[in-house]
Amino acid sequence: MGEFSEVSRDGHVLTVTINRPEVMNALHPKANAELAGVWDDFAADPELWVGIVTGAGDRAFSAGNDLKHQASGGDMRGMPSSGFAGLTSRFDLDKPVIAAVNGVAMGGGFEIALACDIIVASDNATFALPEPRVGLAALAGGLQRLPRQIGLKQAMGMILTGRRVSAEEGKQLGFVTDVAPHAELMDRARAWANQILECSPVSVRTSKQIAMRSLEIASLEESMKNGQYPSFGELFQSEDFIEGPMAFAQKRAPQWKGK
Repeated sequence: MGEFSEVSRDGHVLTVTINRPEVMNALHPKANAELAGVWDDFAADPELWVGIVTGAGDRAFSAGNDLKHQASGGDMRGMPSSGFAGLTSRFDLDKPVIAAVNGVAMGGGFEIALACDIIVASDNATFALPEPRVGLAALAGGLQRLPRQIGLKQAMGMILTGRRVSAEEGKQLGFVTDVAPHAELMDRARAWANQILECSPVSVRTSKQIAMRSLEIASLEESMKNGQYPSFGELFQSEDFIEGPMAFAQKRAPQWKGK
């Protein structure tokens, strides 16, 4: 357990809980640095295949940047290279991460969720990029990710007004994957993780890498030249590539190695 986060490991799944409920899980530089280390360890551990991030308490996933810490003169320097919460600028993480949004996800908190691959939201969750209302801007990826994920016009409707969006509306807009009753949120997030674990970890990592990196290539034809992606060759050389078809032929569950 860290000073600003709790980490629990269950098999191949790592659950990371942002633990500053007294400030609605808002983050300052020390918390960002601690979380960056947590995700560094997750990325480096070959036995961890899926991550889940959530917030402590019932009120907030994360209220974003700790403005009270900043206003009180606290040192706000030292953002890790991997970004807010160690996630928003982590572009080389091919393992899937699920955001279990248990309440308010504002500003940087929303940007953490947008940086994840799947968002499972409590039915009382609320999302917004309210930075313009306090003279700031969503500079941890929100201004870039939201238009890519839901389209420009709907994104600008949120970005230019700072308006709050419910979990259900977020699902309609397309940035929320699933909405769960609040009491069932973590069970639902784990159910998504378990579905991922049914698949080959190598295949999952390859699929994420190609899907994400192909977005940077304007031409569909060019994006489909799969040999340009590093994980393409790793997939064909992996033990899982042999195990999957063999298990299918033998009518048994595959025993994934993740390598």
